Amino acid sequence: MKLLIGGSPSKLFHLREFANSLESLGVECKVVLDVDYCDGFPSRKISNWVTSNTRFNDLVKTFKPDSILVDRQRHFGLAASKTDIPLLVHLRGDYWKEMKMAKETLYKSPPKRLALWRWGKIAEKCFERADLILPICRHLESRAREYYPTKKIATMYQGITPDNWYNVEGIKLRHPCIGLLQSAVIWEKTKEMLTLEPILKKFPQVMFYWVGDGPYRNYVLSKLEKYDNFKWLGSLQYPDKVREYLSEIDVYLLLSGIDMSPLTLLEAQLMEKPVIATNVGGIPELMMDNKTGFLINREDHLALTDKINILLSDENKRKSIGRTGRDFVKDHFSWEKVAKDFVTTLKEQSLI
Repeated sequence: MKLLIGGSPSKLFHLREFANSLESLGVECKVVLDVDYCDGFPSRKISNWVTSNTRFNDLVKTFKPDSILVDRQRHFGLAASKTDIPLLVHLRGDYWKEMKMAKETLYKSPPKRLALWRWGKIAEKCFERADLILPICRHLESRAREYYPTKKIATMYQGITPDNWYNVEGIKLRHPCIGLLQSAVIWEKTKEMLTLEPILKKFPQVMFYWVGDGPYRNYVLSKLEKYDNFKWLGSLQYPDKVREYLSEIDVYLLLSGIDMSPLTLLEAQLMEKPVIATNVGGIPELMMDNKTGFLINREDHLALTDKINILLSDENKRKSIGRTGRDFVKDHFSWEKVAKDFVTTLKEQSLI
């Protein structure tokens, strides 16, 4: 089998790891940056608004894939949907909620509304013409079935390479410390971070570090940066600096209002860090409550206070939970397992 994978810039690193695991199973893969082969309106580059699919067509003609996998619903996926080659769409987020939130927040001006409308039309065609939709968690699979009840749909988790995550020295932080590693791109996700405000007051002796960036960064900082025990570290180079950061923190904290399969949650557990995370979306699928960490409800700063006290007061408990977390992620989310499950799914769906 030959699989062509078209991905976004931020996911190429992970897609190449996926491809390496598939190669070991006898699947020949080619991973490409999607916009290098197919682009159009809307695009950040105005020069790409009027383009042809010549490069995409040449790529398909040369590689001759049996299936095409896309990790976002853009022009590459649209072009793939017009071929007679099976199209596999990896759905990474709750597209429908995210589109609604975009309209209500960052995309209010007429030009941005037009771009969002066009993205929506492209995505709908990708979904409608897909031979298989692959949501990134079971929670998202249920959401996809609400909109496409007759489509072939199966969960395909985000994989990870456990051997890439090991303790290293580098970043020095003040202890005890709790680390957040999450973007500020989607408002529904980001605003949950404001649950930290009463926590910062309760734990003046604990440092809270945030790694991440996005259009809502300044809103978060305006609320939290006034506290001496909160520090924003900006974005860190991936994966090396992120590895240093996760090596140094005592506890990993994920405060998110909506999330499907946050990779940082897997990374933190592989780094043997106990985790505290909001019980939303697909997050409960990526950890074991009371075993690899703790789940808390949204805006529940009292529960968060309790879990922080439990973890910071007992180093042995932190270490025990951390070891359990690493074993859990290795067993369930390694790229080796995700690749095997992917091939099995294709067989079950009669796509190979």
